[in-house]
Amino acid sequence: MTSQPIPVPHGAAETAAATAPGDPAGSPAAVRARRTVETVFRLESPRVIAGVARVVRDVGIAEELAQDALVAALEQWPRDGVPDNPGAWLMATAKNRAVDLIRRRENYARKLAEIGRDPSAVAPPEDPADLADPDGIDDDLLRLVFTACHPALSAEARIALTLRLLGGLTTAEIARAFLVPEPTVAQRIVRAKRTLATENVAFEVPYGPDRAARLGSVLDVIYLIFNEGYAATAGDDWLRPGLCEDALRLARVLSGLMPGEPEVHGLTALLEFQTSRAAARTGPDGEPVLLKDQNRARWNRMLIARGITALTRADATAGGAPGPYVLQAAIAGCHAHAYRYEDTDWRRIVALYGLLAARAPSPVVELNRAVAVSMADGPAAALPLVDALTDVPALRGYHLLPSVRGDLLARLGRTEEARAEFERAASLTRNEREREMLLRRAGG
Repeated sequence: MTSQPIPVPHGAAETAAATAPGDPAGSPAAVRARRTVETVFRLESPRVIAGVARVVRDVGIAEELAQDALVAALEQWPRDGVPDNPGAWLMATAKNRAVDLIRRRENYARKLAEIGRDPSAVAPPEDPADLADPDGIDDDLLRLVFTACHPALSAEARIALTLRLLGGLTTAEIARAFLVPEPTVAQRIVRAKRTLATENVAFEVPYGPDRAARLGSVLDVIYLIFNEGYAATAGDDWLRPGLCEDALRLARVLSGLMPGEPEVHGLTALLEFQTSRAAARTGPDGEPVLLKDQNRARWNRMLIARGITALTRADATAGGAPGPYVLQAAIAGCHAHAYRYEDTDWRRIVALYGLLAARAPSPVVELNRAVAVSMADGPAAALPLVDALTDVPALRGYHLLPSVRGDLLARLGRTEEARAEFERAASLTRNEREREMLLRRAGG
C-alpha cells in the first residue's frame, strides 16, 4: 500500500500547476517539490489531522483542513521552495485555518444570539492562543488512534478510518486492499465520521477500565490490517506487503506513544517477527511457501532483532500474567530463533499455546495448539484434538480446519482421506493462490 500514490485532493495538482508562476509544472524542480510535498504529507498527515482535531473536535473537519494545507503546499512549495521544517509548515497552516474556522463560528454564534436564536448549537470555541502550541503532538496522535477505533464504530469502519487517517491511504487503496467496492469504503468512512460527530465522541485517550477496553480494540484493528496483508482472505495474491507495512508502522508508532503497555510491545514484536519471514513466504511466481519449506536464510534478521527487543520491553513492563499478544509474540519468537525447521522448540510452543488458550480461549487457538502438538508428539496425538473441533460452529467454513486435518492424515499415511480434506479446504478458501496450493496437495 505504501508504494501507491499519496492521497491528493481532487484538482490539487492542477491548482498548483496553474497558480505557480515560477518553474513550469513539469520542470525537474517542480516535480521534485511536488514529490517532497507528497512524501511529507504521507508521513505527517496523521500528526496534522490529530493536532487539528484537538482544536476543532471533529476528525472529519480536521482531515479537510489537513487537505487544505496540502493544497497550499502544492501551490507554494514549487514556487517558493520547500521550507526547512515541512512538517511544521503543514501543521501551522492547518491550525491557522482551524483558527479562522473557529473565529467564523464565534461570529456566527454572536449573530445568532443577536437575533434571538440559541447559539449553544454552535461548537464552543477554544482560545486561539492555545492553538499554535506544538507541545502534546504525540498526545494528539494517541487521541486520534483511540478515536478512529472507537467502539461506537463497526469493525469494518474502524479499519477503514484507521487506514485513512493514520495510514494515509486513499479510499481506492483501501478498497483494493480488502477487495470491496470503492463506494462501500467511502460510505464506511463517511458514516464513521458522522457517527463520531453525532455521538459527540470525545477526542481523548480514555483512562482506567475504559482505556483497557479501548486499547484492545485498537490493537485488534492493527492486527486485522496486518493479517489481511499477511494471508489475504480473497483474491489472486496471497500476500499484500503494503498492508503489513502499514500495520507494522502503526504498531511502532503506538509502542512509542504508550511505552508502559506490555500488550502494545507484544503486538509490535509479533508483527516484527511475522514480517521478517515475508521474503521467504512466496515462491518465484507468488505461490505460497509453507513454514517448513521456507529458506530461512531469506528471513530478515534485522526485523527479528527488533522483535526480540520489543518482546523484551513487553516482559519488562508486564505487571502480571502475559497478555494474548505477548504470548503470540513469544510463539513467533520460537520460530524466529530456529535457524532450521528441525530446531523449532515445539514443546515450548505447545506450552505457550496452552497459556494462550487459558488467557484468550478460541477454537482457532486450539487448532494451532493441535498443530504444535502434532510436531511435538506426532500426528496421532493431534488428530483427536482436531476432530473435536469439527463440530464447532465458529469453524464451519474455515478452510484451515480441513487443511490441518488433511496434513495430519497425510502424515499418518491415510492418503485418500487426506485428499478429500485438502479438496474440501480448497473449496472453502477464497484466495486463488491458496486454492492452487491445496489442490496440489490433494493431487499428491
